[in-house]
Amino acid sequence: MTQAPSKQVDHYRKAYDSFISKSITDNPSWLSEIREDAISIFENLGLPIERRGNEDWKYTDVRPISRINFEIASESVLNDQDITKDIQFGESNWPSIVFLNGIYNSDLSNLSDLPSGVIVMNLLDALQTHPEIIKGHLSKHSDYKQNGFAALNTAFINDGAFVYMEKDSVLDNPLRIIFISTNLDRETISNPRTLVVTEANTQATLIERYSGISNNTYLSNSVTEIVAGQGSNIKYYKTQLQNDNAFHISNTDVVLLRDSNVSSVNIDLGGRLVRNNLNVTTAEENANCKLNGLYMVTGTQHVDNRVIIDHAKPYTTSRELYKGILDGKSRSVFHGSIIVREGAEKVDAHQIDKNLLLSNEAEADTKPAFWIYCDDVKCGHGAACGQMDDTALFYLRSRGIDENSARRMLTQAFISEIIDCIEDESYRSYIDDIVQSTLEDWLESD
Repeated sequence: MTQAPSKQVDHYRKAYDSFISKSITDNPSWLSEIREDAISIFENLGLPIERRGNEDWKYTDVRPISRINFEIASESVLNDQDITKDIQFGESNWPSIVFLNGIYNSDLSNLSDLPSGVIVMNLLDALQTHPEIIKGHLSKHSDYKQNGFAALNTAFINDGAFVYMEKDSVLDNPLRIIFISTNLDRETISNPRTLVVTEANTQATLIERYSGISNNTYLSNSVTEIVAGQGSNIKYYKTQLQNDNAFHISNTDVVLLRDSNVSSVNIDLGGRLVRNNLNVTTAEENANCKLNGLYMVTGTQHVDNRVIIDHAKPYTTSRELYKGILDGKSRSVFHGSIIVREGAEKVDAHQIDKNLLLSNEAEADTKPAFWIYCDDVKCGHGAACGQMDDTALFYLRSRGIDENSARRMLTQAFISEIIDCIEDESYRSYIDDIVQSTLEDWLESD
């Protein structure tokens, strides 16, 4: 445990007391108990600022976050020009649920034409209409008792995205879950929350997007819980586009039931300091997951992906491929752990992390780990880190291609394997355009 500095504890305790005094009084008692438990745990844990013996955060220093007493963000008023680029991506008929500073905005959301059996609404409202579902899952999958950031988010649970899919239901179009940190004149923290519960034989594509308006300093501290029902097929795309002064901490917990399939693509293209905790549990037999990620950092940006796959049951598979492109004095961290529990025979798990360094000053740290308590399994991992292939670069130059174009082609080839994992053509094209634009800016500035 890491004891929080007393000033930090006092600050967030006062903010919590103010939040509780203003929150809706008819919230169920069990939710109040969770909040109280979470703030007490935060007071004991604090943020993981200790450097010695703190293996989970060994390569990521969150003291820049701890030094700021962030105010709890409130919703702000924006004009259409401010938000167009943040909410209008993909196709116009895609449903969307939008949050400003973690607070639900009904005017910007579009939930009018959902298929039968699919429920998408604000978590605060869902507490009144679907209390038993929420009680059965909220904070049951995210371990806030061991994570100071998750505890802080849980203490301030209020608004959030609630997605529920009844048995055999199909979400025909991707659902956009959009969290925007808005232009505020002070340093603020928002605590985005998402709960997704799907029943048997459901199909859905979920796009969770985080972005910010202006260059102000803020902290986005999110928690997402996803339960993939028996025989379900879930595609989950998370895209982080925070500004260069922002901090982004995310905790995502996915539980797979029998015969379910979850494929994810995590894209990180912004943020001053970013930490993604992705925890996946194959809780029943024949569950399968594919986890892919792309991170692009430059300047002094820092991104840390910690991915844990817990094979709790036999006959489950996992495939994991993360790639990073680093420029300037940036740094990336990848910590991938695969756990195979006792009795989980016939597990098939593979993990790969690759990094392309465009600068001599960039640094990539890769830490694969396997915890295998069963003999009859197939597990493997690979990691690579290096600069652009001089031979390939020379070959392209010898064919009359200028150096910048050659570098761009090789970098695009490196990226494309992840981009191609996005199955929806419209969203794949949208992400590819952003990635290519970012890459163009980097190569032109070199």
